[in-house]
Amino acid sequence: MTILKICEFPDPVLRQQAAPVDVFDEQLDKLAADMAATMFDAPGVGLAAPQIGKSIKMIVVDHSRQEEAPGVWLALVNPEIVAAEGRQCDSEGCLSVPELTSKVNRHRKVTVRYQNLQGQPQEITAEDRFAVVLQHEIDHLNGVLFLDHLSSLKRHLYLKKYKKWLEQQQN
Repeated sequence: MTILKICEFPDPVLRQQAAPVDVFDEQLDKLAADMAATMFDAPGVGLAAPQIGKSIKMIVVDHSRQEEAPGVWLALVNPEIVAAEGRQCDSEGCLSVPELTSKVNRHRKVTVRYQNLQGQPQEITAEDRFAVVLQHEIDHLNGVLFLDHLSSLKRHLYLKKYKKWLEQQQN
């Protein structure tokens, strides 16, 4: 498995609408495995294909239930939220938006319809933190970043901080 480069804001690929996947082959399997390795290496709990420069509808998520099963991941191809209920406000960060964590309002429970790596239809219902992860990653497939869910004031403060951080990185 290969660790891939994660695209960071404001890379234009992060704002594109991802294309549906219609070819389920060994290349897709390898991409999913590389994305999972990249996610765990970062470390993160989810990664969308646009975050590694591939504008396709695929995400991988950490599916480890507990410490006893680390490194378990799930690939969701062409995922879409088909049901949602409740609300929660939880702290989020993003591998593509460095130096920012903030509280974001999301649904507490979601049902996601997707295809597995063989193209077979699947459905998963998630609650609480796992529901947040799925919503966050599916947003990436639609060109939405979690900072888009922030108030304009918080977003403005982050952009100012990020610009300063970038300048420090270049010096």
